[in-house]
Amino acid sequence: MAGAGLANLADVRRIEAAGFRAWPAAAVHYDGTWMVRLTAGHPSGRLNSINPMDPHDCHRLDERIERLSRYFRENGRTPAFRLTPLSAPQIAARLDELGWVSRKQTTVMRLPLGNDALAGADDVTPVEEVERYVEASVFTHGNPPEIKPGLRRVVESIRADRGFFVLEQDGKPATSLLCVRDGDVVGLFDIATAEFARGRGNARRLIPAALKWAFARGARQAYLQVEDANPAKELYRSLGFTDGHAYVYREPQD
Repeated sequence: MAGAGLANLADVRRIEAAGFRAWPAAAVHYDGTWMVRLTAGHPSGRLNSINPMDPHDCHRLDERIERLSRYFRENGRTPAFRLTPLSAPQIAARLDELGWVSRKQTTVMRLPLGNDALAGADDVTPVEEVERYVEASVFTHGNPPEIKPGLRRVVESIRADRGFFVLEQDGKPATSLLCVRDGDVVGLFDIATAEFARGRGNARRLIPAALKWAFARGARQAYLQVEDANPAKELYRSLGFTDGHAYVYREPQD
């Protein structure tokens, strides 16, 4: 897992906190400084994971791992740690000893916003209706319709400034994304292009348009989260995003 120097931890914590507010879990509680997030209606790892938030909080590891693993299983979820540079290294070491595997190595990419970065961006008006965005997101991701109620509850729970962006082609949703501005920081989430519309430059058009909307409302730094195996990472690089901190999920091998 890529890390960050101690001097950068405050910045990592700021982006992590904005990300949690932008993609709110149904239930949140703390075990020490570990943030425990659980959401029955949506399978997202960010909504269903244990997130250590202090590099010094590594006491009583076995007791806490066992207790939280039981809590996740009782709620129908696979136990999962989401380890960032804010996690004590002893946690990863103990999970290694227990045989927990690493999944979904992810990079949080960053982009400073300014007139130069957004030169030539289109003006696209966000969709106002939650239901229209939910329908579009499910379609572009190719997800089963059963996920709609859970996604609806997630986006309706967002308290920060949110924008639902959808491009349509041939009368169908082609590309969709969620843009959440939190102070001077904006996150892009849930980015997807429907299979029929891939390779047409839709995401390359919609992402700058969403950032232009957020910039006009006060955002000065953008971030997004992308799995390292996702080829879209090269698109984000071409739009000016660079690698920030990284995280990885750790799950039992069963």
